[in-house]
This record gives sequence, C-alpha cells and structure tokens, in this order.
Amino acid sequence: MSCLSKNHRLKAKKDFNRLYQSGKKWHTHSFVAFFKSNENHFNIAFVASKKIGNAVIRNRAKRRLRAMFLEYEDKIQKGSYIFIAKEAINDRDFKGIKKDFDFAFKRLELFKV
Repeated sequence: MSCLSKNHRLKAKKDFNRLYQSGKKWHTHSFVAFFKSNENHFNIAFVASKKIGNAVIRNRAKRRLRAMFLEYEDKIQKGSYIFIAKEAINDRDFKGIKKDFDFAFKRLELFKV
C-alpha cells in the first residue's frame, strides 16, 4: 500500500499544528519540509498556498512534490511529513527538485541506515 493512500494523509488542523510546533523543519529552494518521527507508518501532506499561483499551478506543484516523494518512500524513515511548496518550484526542473529532496533528507537525517 502506498504511503499516499487516503488513510495516510494529514488533514486535521491539530495534526498540522502539532507537526509545525514540535517537528524538525528544513528550507530548500523548492519547498519547506516538516518531519516528526513515527515508527508505524507515514502520514503526509503536500501544501501549496495561493501565493504560488492559480489552481493549475498549485496542483502542478503538489504533483511534482508527490512524484518526487514516491521515489524516496522506501529510503527514508517513517513518520509525519508536511511539504509546503515555494513559488520557486515552478521554475525548477526535476533534477533541481531531486537535489532539494536529497539535501533536505540528509540535513534532517531521514535516510534509513
């Protein structure tokens, strides 16, 4: 089962606030990543605010984040994740976003050993 299925999505405001307050945080060119460890499973959210652009652009940004996350799903620790897209994600190519994911996951020490 994919970590992106309905029962693995973060939706409740209290879950977001808990992660914002007590989770680890890292900024990249393309996104801001929040993480809190959870041994059991993934909980995940992809966010793109109206600052990014219209609905088409916001959805594209979230699709790009989702696609890149799926490449790393088996390589990183389970836990709660929030990825907030920045406006720069629209100008970055796939390699640039991949580099940002590598950088964030290394800094947050999330790669499995």
